[in-house]
Amino acid sequence: MGLVIDLLKKIPIDLGQGAVAEHTEGKQIALRLVPDGHGRRALDLGCREGHQTRWLQGRGYQVTSIDVEALFDGAEVVDANRALPYPDDHFDLIWSSEVIEHLVDPAFSLSELRRVTKPGGDIILTTPNSYMVLFRVLAWFGLTPQRIQRDDHLHFFDLQDVRKLAPDATLYGYFPWMLVKRTLRLGDLVGALSPTFVLHIRPTA
Repeated sequence: MGLVIDLLKKIPIDLGQGAVAEHTEGKQIALRLVPDGHGRRALDLGCREGHQTRWLQGRGYQVTSIDVEALFDGAEVVDANRALPYPDDHFDLIWSSEVIEHLVDPAFSLSELRRVTKPGGDIILTTPNSYMVLFRVLAWFGLTPQRIQRDDHLHFFDLQDVRKLAPDATLYGYFPWMLVKRTLRLGDLVGALSPTFVLHIRPTA
């Protein structure tokens, strides 16, 4: 079964991870939501090797890059399961792609992201949609989200989960998974068809 899962992840179909992880359409939708950053501060939560940090810097942002380990010069080691070491209303933008599913208590961590974001700022998150229609079909054959996703995923979100987590978020996704991909904006369609949830939150005062 492990061999089958490895082969599935190498097929060049955009299901949010595997062979297309760095340029999945979910990530491209999220990047298109990022406003101009000149004179603004951004937090890259879960920065890994710094690909999005460098992209945000190219957009003009002054970027603070954090992760549980420092994989490039300038990254800070911060545990997002704990209170963030930044003051209230500090960042104009929070970027976090494929991170919240790894966190012990996503609701607490999201409350911290809201706290450190300026009113009217932007929180842009992506996370797998573990129960869209194709994944439900695969689960009938024993390929459950718990088996086909990374071993360090702690949460497997469906539409109800993300709506509960962030009821004020605008949700985006995409379909189909090959060739020309159309952006979805209706929550029910995103929940049914998109392998990725893109959440755009704009905190108020």
